Amino acid sequence: MVTLLRGTLRPLHVPLRAASQGTGLLYPEHIPTSLLQKVLLTAGSAGMALYNPYRHDMVAVLGETTGCRALRVLRDQMKRDSEGAQILQERPRISLSTLDLDKLRSLPEGSLAREYLRFLDVNRVSPDTRAPTRFVDDEELAYVIQRYREVHDMLHTLLGMPTNILGEIVVKWFEAVQTGLPMCILGALFGPIRLSAQHLQVLVSELVPWAVQNGRRAPCVLNLYYERRWEQPLKALREELGITDPPTHIKA
Repeated sequence: MVTLLRGTLRPLHVPLRAASQGTGLLYPEHIPTSLLQKVLLTAGSAGMALYNPYRHDMVAVLGETTGCRALRVLRDQMKRDSEGAQILQERPRISLSTLDLDKLRSLPEGSLAREYLRFLDVNRVSPDTRAPTRFVDDEELAYVIQRYREVHDMLHTLLGMPTNILGEIVVKWFEAVQTGLPMCILGALFGPIRLSAQHLQVLVSELVPWAVQNGRRAPCVLNLYYERRWEQPLKALREELGITDPPTHIKA
């Protein structure tokens, strides 16, 4: 099955890149695709993402090929919000090249910056692991999904969730409610297949209701200009968003 899916995706890569030559690209990494190519990419990336949830490249492709309608809704929500509209206009990026790590480490204990860096250190992750958008055929929507990817670790920080499979599923439930992205919904529904019976019970009885409730209560998390809130205490930001403490602690 895995070999078949890889075979489906691999031949597409070179021709798609080649096909984009000589055409008007909408942004630097854009790869124009036909409807048939998008269907094949969706099927292949969905199969690979379900087989291995840590294949972030496949998860990224699935998000791009299935998320157009949800991205339009998110874009419109951002345009209606003053902070979100500013983000769309200025297009900030979160990466090691844009973050002043020394400055962030100098901010007070308990600030968003310090807690975000603590999350990165404890879970051994980097903001540079987010794949660039390639298959979204709209420049503004391409930025919206890129922004979603780059604030994903910020959501882990806000929710107090680690990057193990249980923590990722909880975040996916929150994101599914917040964004409506099919990729998030699929991850939330099918991710628990790999959990032990004990973790599944905790997820269903405690963590999913908590994530859904917080996702519904919080305003759109893409409307937060996190880069201008580094000094804000994480506790105060959670209170502003209506995010409560998780009902149980999940070890990293």
